Amino acid sequence: MRNALRILAVVALGALLAGCETLGYYTQAIGGQFEISTRAQPVDAVMDDPATPAAIRAKLALAKTMREFASRELGLPDNGSYRRYADLGRPFVVWNVVAAGEFSTKAVESCFPVVGCVTYRGYFGEADARAHAEALRAKGYDVQVSGIPAYSTLGWFDDPLLSTFIRYPEAEIARIVFHELAHQVVYIKGDTVFNESFAVAVERAGVRRWLAAEHREGELAAFYAARERQREFVALIEGTKARLDAVYAQPIASEPMRAAKREAFAQFLRDYAALKAGWGGFAGYDRIVGAAPGNALLASITAYSKYVPAFEKMLEAEKGDLPRFYAAVKRLAALPEKERCAALSSAGC
Repeated sequence: MRNALRILAVVALGALLAGCETLGYYTQAIGGQFEISTRAQPVDAVMDDPATPAAIRAKLALAKTMREFASRELGLPDNGSYRRYADLGRPFVVWNVVAAGEFSTKAVESCFPVVGCVTYRGYFGEADARAHAEALRAKGYDVQVSGIPAYSTLGWFDDPLLSTFIRYPEAEIARIVFHELAHQVVYIKGDTVFNESFAVAVERAGVRRWLAAEHREGELAAFYAARERQREFVALIEGTKARLDAVYAQPIASEPMRAAKREAFAQFLRDYAALKAGWGGFAGYDRIVGAAPGNALLASITAYSKYVPAFEKMLEAEKGDLPRFYAAVKRLAALPEKERCAALSSAGC
């Protein structure tokens, strides 16, 4: 932990040289990570504590089996991550702010010394996130604020299990653990779409295998149903994004473009309502969509989905062998960005 805190101190010095606003952002980031590190306790110690609720104790016991499965069966890093537990006393660990231009579906990037450029800015305090979002809206940006239950420190810290997701359904806990560990396998500085799409492909394969190994046939069926809903939702997002990209490319004045944008999102909400009607009461995407979706929503979803099919095809080509798949992805990650994109995308770069 001491070495990691030294790294954060170096990052903070870089922020000091960059200006006061950046320094304030890094100060809250260092404080938030320090809080997590100091609250984290070994899972066994938390389970042995009589004050730990029985429901949490049961979820932690199950999370231990997931963690062992991750390294033993999925080839994910065997280290200190997800072997401790931290109760944060809040619903999310961070709140991510995604912004896009008024007439653009491309997310505005924020660049940092360690992770490179990413398509969001995370805050440990919701009020700070919303204040930043309001400042961006005042500048004319479309903004999306989303609560996030977990994130990866890419191996700089031993990431713990968190109270922000330990009460989730078992398959969802497994999904989060597998996803975040995948970031420790392959991570390209400055390529959010590549990183997140790869981690989603790993989480899907991992959850499917974990449920099968645990003989949870009913949950496996639910997992496939959830994947189908996700596929339909992402297709809706991508279709809306394509329509708006076409609108924004037109040489028309701002007001007609705003009218076309409003109609595109009105159509999106109608299509989403129709899609949801066929889901038997499932409303899990309502919080993401919100009452007034905008360009930032489209940017935030596509970052996690664009290359997932391509990565899943790569895994199939390796006959489901995850270590060989990871090696192939690492070779791909070593290529220049345009070559990576061309290898993964049939829609162009």
